[in-house]
Formats: sequence, C-alpha cells, structure tokens
Amino acid sequence: MSDVDTAELLTRALAGDQRAWQSLVCKLSGLVLRVARAHRLGDADAHDICQNTWLTLAQLPAGLRDPAKLPGWLTTTARRQALRRISARRQEIASAGHEAAGPLPSPEHVVLRGERDRELWRVVDTLPDRDRTLIRLLATRPELTHGQLAERLGVAPGTIGPLRRRTLDRLRRALEARGYDHA
Repeated sequence: MSDVDTAELLTRALAGDQRAWQSLVCKLSGLVLRVARAHRLGDADAHDICQNTWLTLAQLPAGLRDPAKLPGWLTTTARRQALRRISARRQEIASAGHEAAGPLPSPEHVVLRGERDRELWRVVDTLPDRDRTLIRLLATRPELTHGQLAERLGVAPGTIGPLRRRTLDRLRRALEARGYDHA
C-alpha cells in the first residue's frame, strides 16, 4: 500500500468512513502484530496491543498531522505499548514474588539447588558453541528480541524459534543421558 493510499484511507477513516477503517486495519494490523511479537509477547498480548494501538489512533482528537506517516506511528505506538506490557508484567511478578516469598529455603535445599545448577551449566558447556551462546543469552538476557538474538548469533531472525527449540531439546537429551529426570 502506498503512502498516498494510506493517507487517503486514514483521512476517510477519521472522518467516519467504516470501510476505510476496515481497509486500514486489514492492511496494517500485520505490522502492529509483528512489532508486538518482536517483543516476545504471546498471541493474546499481541492482539491486545494491536487492538489498543488502533483504539489510540481512533481516539486522537485531530488525527495524525501527517497521515502518510501512519505505518511509523503504528509501529512506535505498538512498541511503546509492548514495552509497557512487559514492564507491567515484571512488576506483577516482582510483587507476587514478595507476597509469596514465605520462609527462607533450608540449607539442604540451597545446596541441592546449587548442585543442580552447576550440573546444568556443566552440561551446557558440552553443547556446540552456538547452542551454548543461545542458552546463556536466554538465561542472562531474557529481554532480547528475536532480532537481537539473531544478530548476536549471526543467523536470520526467523530461525531463532526453531533454533531455540532444537537447542533446548539437545540440552534436555544431554541432561537425561546424565540421569536427570525432568518429571
């Protein structure tokens, strides 16, 4: 869709033309969903962000100053909403962690958890370089997007999901070979 088409559709949509709204939403929602999913949000969150992004646009009192810049505006708005969603989730998790903290773990539990963690990282160290790097990034930098992970690993962004699945399967098999029971 060209900028002229976008600008014309947006102008008509903001003037109340429902068909123009439907055309815009149909043609540009994929862009908004990609932005939300690039932040590793699930489908429900991505669709909420998409809906809220369109709602925000519909509620702009004067519309956009430059309707031709709608795709950029949608991208920026969706990204900001995704970041707010992630921040809110982290706060929920942090506050839930404080409420449910309960008593401190026993010394035996601390020792066993330490042994388990050391064994996990020993097994990770036996994996191929790219797998080791991916697991370390996933464990230490969970905020990285698929694009950022792909850049660090030197692979295409679309390969991160399948690569992560294969890597975690290799790790699971290696742990099982050492007697780890994940059940």
